[in-house]
Amino acid sequence: MGDTVSVFGVEFVTFAMPLIAVQLLHADAFQMGVLSTLESLAFLLISLPAGAWVDRLRKKHVIVAGDVLRALVLLTIPVAWVVDALSFVHLCIVATVIGIVTVFFDVANQSYLPSIVSGDQIADGNGKLQATQQTAQVAGPSLASGLVSLIGGPLTVGATSVCMALSSLFISRIHHREHRPEERERSSLLAEIREGLSLVLGHVLLRRIVACTGLSNFASSAIFALIVLYALRTLGLSQFQLGIVMSVGAAGGILGAISTSWVQRIVGEGRSIAVSAALSGVCFLTVPAADLLPSMPTLFIGWFLISWAVVVYNVTQVSFRQRLCPKPLLGRMNASIRFLVWGPMPVGAFLGGTIGHAIGIVPTLWIFAAAAVFSSLPVLISPLISMRVLPDSLNLLDDDGDDDQSS
Repeated sequence: MGDTVSVFGVEFVTFAMPLIAVQLLHADAFQMGVLSTLESLAFLLISLPAGAWVDRLRKKHVIVAGDVLRALVLLTIPVAWVVDALSFVHLCIVATVIGIVTVFFDVANQSYLPSIVSGDQIADGNGKLQATQQTAQVAGPSLASGLVSLIGGPLTVGATSVCMALSSLFISRIHHREHRPEERERSSLLAEIREGLSLVLGHVLLRRIVACTGLSNFASSAIFALIVLYALRTLGLSQFQLGIVMSVGAAGGILGAISTSWVQRIVGEGRSIAVSAALSGVCFLTVPAADLLPSMPTLFIGWFLISWAVVVYNVTQVSFRQRLCPKPLLGRMNASIRFLVWGPMPVGAFLGGTIGHAIGIVPTLWIFAAAAVFSSLPVLISPLISMRVLPDSLNLLDDDGDDDQSS
């Protein structure tokens, strides 16, 4: 319940903040790139130490504190708007602080599930979380567009802060006793960071998955940085139509969460990672194609398939790495992967805004949609394409024995 409420809040702010920048503060492509960059910059700068710190703390406490802090920071937007002091700089500061808090929140959130369920239940647990999250994402954009139309973007962000506060309340009521690691069990911060990176980069399959995800995030961040400007100014859509497109896409995510286990049984665990990555990359071409084809149907189909494929990909690869990793290293492993796969996001967002400002939004979208297609190559030309069952422990696969585990 807490996760669902939090996702509703995230959907509200994800929809409302770019609209505030475009409609109220008249931001251009470069400014939208800067705003999107700041939202994810913290993953590049502090993910690695954050993982080591999270492993030293009770993860439920980090999750609750993260929701409370985000609620307080987001509340400053409607307050500033009411007193006529809202500015683009204010939005940038809020985006930066929210990004920093989200680093700790996300690392703790992904590391908490394996501590409360057994290894054979992790995939099912991730699937259920994805299903509830995608359900919130279906209703979220439509509700957000309605709220923005009714009360305006700043007050919609205020509603988001309420969602975050409620999420912290629900999560705090989880009855699970989590033991904090003892002081004598800890090594130095640098040693723990190095241990997490070594785990990720030392495993041939994790390296491939990280490369694919990082490249995809780089390309998609450039596209997402421009999507509101593109939809409203180039395609001439209303904010309500944009919300409907996002909701239809999230419906594809629900189907992805429900069908992941079926896809894994039919296609195989390893192959489902490669196939879903390739499909999502190709479908990103529908975004710039909407300028040439009927825009709403094209975006409906493309966004639906992108969301379906991304959820299948994420449930499978996240479950794989969670069951692969020793529990004391979960925070460091997730933070290392966040650094490697989310670190490219601010770079992609900044380049998207900069290039879009220089040569135009549509050509820029074609460039990064093509990059999204090529992002699937690391998993397409890897042992994953021939693997039905992924390994359960670290020592089952190494660089010299890739083919021994395929079936």
